[in-house]
Amino acid sequence: LVTVNCSALTETLVESELFGHCKGSFTGATSDRKGAFEMANEGILFLDEIGDLPFSMQAKLLRAIENQEIRPVGSDKTYKINVRVIAATHQDLKKKIQAGQFRSDLFFRLNVITITPPALKDRMEDFDDILYQFCRQ
Repeated sequence: LVTVNCSALTETLVESELFGHCKGSFTGATSDRKGAFEMANEGILFLDEIGDLPFSMQAKLLRAIENQEIRPVGSDKTYKINVRVIAATHQDLKKKIQAGQFRSDLFFRLNVITITPPALKDRMEDFDDILYQFCRQ
């Protein structure tokens, strides 16, 4: 399981974080680096806050998911990958699609199963367990 917090990445680093990079491909790339897709190969990649992913990167992410291949930044080789992707967000992606801020084809690819947990205020029976856990920590 490899996790990536999409909201914590700058637009210039997202591609390198997801797909990796080759030595010398940009200033500061002093060695080859595997990206999240390659590290999660044959496993699971969890993309947290997918709604914050820059629009320019959404097409590249979609291509990686559909074609099951990636190309690190600065490389001329593509690598086959087999990754199961789980994505989460607090945003309403359907509204972002209507506003032109999220690709509908990427949403279609990711939205196989939607799980919407109820708010804690609607699960008062869980409150004591959660409070106890925080107190123990």
